[in-house]
Amino acid sequence: MNPLESWTEEQRSAFLYRVCADAESGTARGDLFRRLAGEAEAQAAIWRAQLTAKGHPAPAPFMPDSRTRLVAWLVSRVGPRPLRGILAAMKVRGMTIYGASARIEPGHVFAARGAFEMRHRGLSGGGNLRAAVFGVNDGLVSNASLILGVAGATTDPHAILLSGIAGVAAGALAMAAGEYVSVQSQRELYEHQIAIERDELKQYPEAEAQELALIYAAKGLPKKEAGRLAHRIVADPEHALDTLAREELGLNPDELGSPVGAAASSFCAFAAGATVPLAPYLIAAGPAALPAAIGVTAAALFGVGATLSLFTGRSALWSGGRMLALGATAGAVTFAIGRLFGLAAG
Repeated sequence: MNPLESWTEEQRSAFLYRVCADAESGTARGDLFRRLAGEAEAQAAIWRAQLTAKGHPAPAPFMPDSRTRLVAWLVSRVGPRPLRGILAAMKVRGMTIYGASARIEPGHVFAARGAFEMRHRGLSGGGNLRAAVFGVNDGLVSNASLILGVAGATTDPHAILLSGIAGVAAGALAMAAGEYVSVQSQRELYEHQIAIERDELKQYPEAEAQELALIYAAKGLPKKEAGRLAHRIVADPEHALDTLAREELGLNPDELGSPVGAAASSFCAFAAGATVPLAPYLIAAGPAALPAAIGVTAAALFGVGATLSLFTGRSALWSGGRMLALGATAGAVTFAIGRLFGLAAG
């Protein structure tokens, strides 16, 4: 990134920091954002000095572009918390202060990074299992509803079978594409922001240390201890990049994952669930196929709900019954719609 682009980035960050500070006026977060705005302006001054030192004209006064103005308007209406992902992508640091576990306890400072990694590694496996269960559930409910909707409109088993197969293919591909884009976008954000942080660490490590110290202080660490910790981290560039990704960007490099792997997992989970209500039509597309499809779908819905109780702590019977009731409602509505349109067409 050339000095003019870097100057523009810092000025935009300072502008958005002040918008966030106004939205959080009267709070400790507001004070943090005002201080970060000052740091961004100081960093912009460094890039401006580099421009003029190379014989380039000084940049014109900063004017926010349309995207920045839109984000600023949204922040003024709903606050920074709901927009923290967008703000982080626009180089607004410190969004991790909105996390559930944002506070750092004094006395546990130097173990914070290791604890962070262990906690999230522990959640990672559960998170993958939870995502797989929800993927199966999405496929189960959506394709069962589709099959019931078509069954309400026609008794032709071939039409129902074709619709179910189309539902499996379309739904699984859509889920895979969405997951691929989601994970790939996260990786691209991380790679772009880390490249920026790497440049900034080379240009002004002291300013980066000050930003990090401000974030730690906002999380409850005494200012002197926050400053010492920040300087210790910045002294090791690779460690610093990892920490800045976590603390400033709110990204865990260990959990970015593979876009292809995420897409494949999503495809398989959705397809597995979507195949359940379709199975009776694949085995024997006779009059008994529809009742069999309803029966296996009901059993699967209850099983998915009971599995989700592992993550919620609720009774397996209650969770399974709730999922069964929700799925039955969706199926009944689509069947009624299919019957209505089938009668109208007839």
